[in-house]
Amino acid sequence: MSEKTTTRVGVLGAGAWGTALAIHAARAGHETVIWAREEEVVNDINDARENKIFLPGFDVPEKLSATGDMQACVQHAHLLLSVVPTPYVGQTLAACNDWLTDDHIIVSCSKGIENKSLETVNEILERVLPRRLHSQLAYLSGPSFAKEVALEHPTAVTVASFMPKVGHEVQELFSTNRFRCYTTRDVVGVEMGGALKNVMAICTGAATGLGFGNNARAGLITRGLGEISRMAIRKGASPLTLQGLAGMGDLVLTATSDLSRNFTVGKRLGAGESIDEIVGSTVTVAEGVLTSRSAWQLAQQLGVADQVPIIEGAYRVLWEGVDLMEALENLMARPLKDEWIPR
Repeated sequence: MSEKTTTRVGVLGAGAWGTALAIHAARAGHETVIWAREEEVVNDINDARENKIFLPGFDVPEKLSATGDMQACVQHAHLLLSVVPTPYVGQTLAACNDWLTDDHIIVSCSKGIENKSLETVNEILERVLPRRLHSQLAYLSGPSFAKEVALEHPTAVTVASFMPKVGHEVQELFSTNRFRCYTTRDVVGVEMGGALKNVMAICTGAATGLGFGNNARAGLITRGLGEISRMAIRKGASPLTLQGLAGMGDLVLTATSDLSRNFTVGKRLGAGESIDEIVGSTVTVAEGVLTSRSAWQLAQQLGVADQVPIIEGAYRVLWEGVDLMEALENLMARPLKDEWIPR
């Protein structure tokens, strides 16, 4: 890469993903400030130069500092990354309203569908932020484990924005020789792919925990992508987006690796642990658990409930206590059909 323009980056949320993105931004030469709710995380990053709780083992670059003052983080930034769990996106960004200016570009890096409103993150942001900022929004998604970004392993992601100029600016500022950004205007497709793949990852993890092998995993991934596509297209997405990094790419990554929180939740579920035990034993958030409920409700709202049996099965196991093997047998016993139905 040639010498790059640098800017000021703020990161809201110091979990593993937020910390990895902050480390990446600082390595790219940007003066970066990360906001953490936990005082211990702020102190560790500033003094020990490591996020010992959420991303241990990685040195923090000189250009990265932490703060517990959200206002200071927001007012520092030109490029503001929102990396808080989806249930807290609305209240967090609404709290920033008084500090946001027309100079800010806001990049959402969260994935999910809110349970109460059934909104994707872009819909949440457009609801809570002033209309004047809607043209300054972008959404980063794609196959990108936090640990591998921190290790500087080659990574490719998608930056979606309704405004090409904004997407291209984020692309230029955030791309390096180890982190490559592509752009798209299909915000809906990127948002739906990023949210629903987490549900599928719990399912493939559960199949693995039950002792099933590659056949089951490949079948769930492929049919799962079909369900994601049906829902996304019904909301206005391009089918091509679901074949790309934010669709198939992110799904394959998340649904096949123990580095995936959602895959690991499913694997433990398949091995016999209860969902309450699993959720209560970890400090990190597996978005797919909450998203399974909102995904099933959204499928009904969109009129495709009869076309998403994997999502329905995940919901019934996680929220209604249906036995995992019973759900699998119900899935396999559905009426036989053609793989593709011409429309």
